[in-house]
Amino acid sequence: MAGSKEIRNKIKSVQSTRKITKAMEMVAASKMKRAQDRMRAARPYVGRMVAIMRHLAHANTEYRHPFLVARPQVKSVGLIVVTSDKGLCGGLNTNAMRLALLKIKAWQAKGVDVQVTAIGNKGLGFMQRLKANIISQVTNLGDRPHLDKIIGPVKVQLDAYLDGKIDELHIVATRFENTMKQTPVDVQVLPITDLGEESDKRAFPWDYIYEPDAKTVLEGLLTRYIEAVIYQAVNENMASEQSARMVAMKSASENAATIIDELQLIYNKSRQAAITKELSEIVAGAAAV
Repeated sequence: MAGSKEIRNKIKSVQSTRKITKAMEMVAASKMKRAQDRMRAARPYVGRMVAIMRHLAHANTEYRHPFLVARPQVKSVGLIVVTSDKGLCGGLNTNAMRLALLKIKAWQAKGVDVQVTAIGNKGLGFMQRLKANIISQVTNLGDRPHLDKIIGPVKVQLDAYLDGKIDELHIVATRFENTMKQTPVDVQVLPITDLGEESDKRAFPWDYIYEPDAKTVLEGLLTRYIEAVIYQAVNENMASEQSARMVAMKSASENAATIIDELQLIYNKSRQAAITKELSEIVAGAAAV
């Protein structure tokens, strides 16, 4: 059995750790509320953008933007991986990177090249260890993401799509379900071929009326759509990160409390054994005299 001094040091160490995890839990809870508010505020806008894109994908327009045209053969794919910059958030990043790895292996098995854009330090480190083809990256977004910092690395993928270097663009991120559940998802961003259900398709050709012209309107609208989807993915991931961190730190604090109780019991037993041994020695010494 360990000595009393060693056990006391362990108890103090775990108590210090518990203070840290408790503080991190409270900070994450505070940030989680703001992150969830930003995420929920943007959802209606993104939902309407997706609905408009669904209609455009079904429309019979004379001008077809490259973002709306599917390539006959997929030879290369762009992948945007959204993760957090910091750890200590449970299996959030692990689950997202596992999904990204499965997608990459599936594409490589078909002979499809993959080029990666990493948003977040954890995803960047994972892709570097994987020796993936990283063409752009952005890290240290802070607690409040700014679109102007995100859109630059993403534009590299968009330009690659317009130049024909990639035939599809996908994004892997974590979708916020609730405080206890966050789901990694893979979403095809480009081409925008069919975002709706079969019931949304019309039996007759139709189109919008564009002003001033279809090309000007579609280029602006599709740019806003891409920005909205990427920005919302980052917002969802940040809300998921803070929720996962709060839950992880709460669990760590509870585990630390359990360990402290166990160590305290061991310390009491050790102290009682030492006292009993001293009394026995005293009694034996008195009897010998």
